[in-house]
Amino acid sequence: MQKRKLGNSGLEVSAIGLGCMSMSSGYGPPADKEQMIQLIRAAYDRGVTHFDTAEAYGPFANEELVGEALQPIRNKVVIATKFGFEIDLETGKRGLGTNSRPEHIRAVAHAGLKRLRTDSIDLFYQHRVDPDVPIEDVAGAVKELIAEGKVKHFGLSEAGVQTIRRAHAVQPVTAVQSEYSLFWRGPETELLPTLEALGIGFVPFSPLGAGFLTGKIDENTKFDPADFRNIVPRFSPEARKVNMALVDMVKAVADQKGATPAQIALAWLLAQKPWIVPIPGTTRLHRLEENLGAVNVDLTENDLRQIDEASSRLKLEGARLPEAALKMTGR
Repeated sequence: MQKRKLGNSGLEVSAIGLGCMSMSSGYGPPADKEQMIQLIRAAYDRGVTHFDTAEAYGPFANEELVGEALQPIRNKVVIATKFGFEIDLETGKRGLGTNSRPEHIRAVAHAGLKRLRTDSIDLFYQHRVDPDVPIEDVAGAVKELIAEGKVKHFGLSEAGVQTIRRAHAVQPVTAVQSEYSLFWRGPETELLPTLEALGIGFVPFSPLGAGFLTGKIDENTKFDPADFRNIVPRFSPEARKVNMALVDMVKAVADQKGATPAQIALAWLLAQKPWIVPIPGTTRLHRLEENLGAVNVDLTENDLRQIDEASSRLKLEGARLPEAALKMTGR
């Protein structure tokens, strides 16, 4: 497995990480815990050293899973987790909105350390920007945790460029995590140039368009009732029917390169910048192996140009998130 550094921070991780959310939430009922422990360890055996979780996934269940799975190899991997939602740390009951008050950040960090079975969190993201707490206070709270050795690196998720600049001035930001793929290219306008200028790494989540770019989803696909895609406008049957044109384009490239659509989608991301580290999620070993195979797919300048030209002619339908969730991004 190739390695990459997240911006100028010196934090080195596998070129493709593993997003662990889907093992516990988001895409239907939680998967079998023992099977997921084995999958996480299988990822490490195949070269993955970057594992992404959050207190909100479950809540708490995903951190506990990741902590148990990685405990035997803790000093050989990078664990990223997140704070910032209103969650009762005793009951796990989730309230409305965000909570990035400094005292809450500290409490979340201490609880996360226990669940993750570790003495230090490698990368601690603010999950969503809290409009009620100045970002300078948030960065300052994480800076104190770093000084105490409880956190090593600071990250932001779905933050706007002005927030990133303000936070970075208080405590250097190692990585920003946001959605980015051929299915959603919004970060290209402002976010990527800002990260490059500041020397911050980028960790795209949903790099396979929440599964759409695998080619295994069409307008007739039925999702589990607990699957968040049921409420995403871009995943309505009508939108999927229109958006299949993008999948057809990716499939055509995959056929030319002797790869799968998922591998093309991930290879395309890796080719954008050397400090981009996607974190596709899965609950299946064969999908994990397929995703990791993307590092061996060489997209030439001509390939990339053809993909850009073909995708620029497509008009994708539907917002990438429900309206309420969109209001929490880009702040």
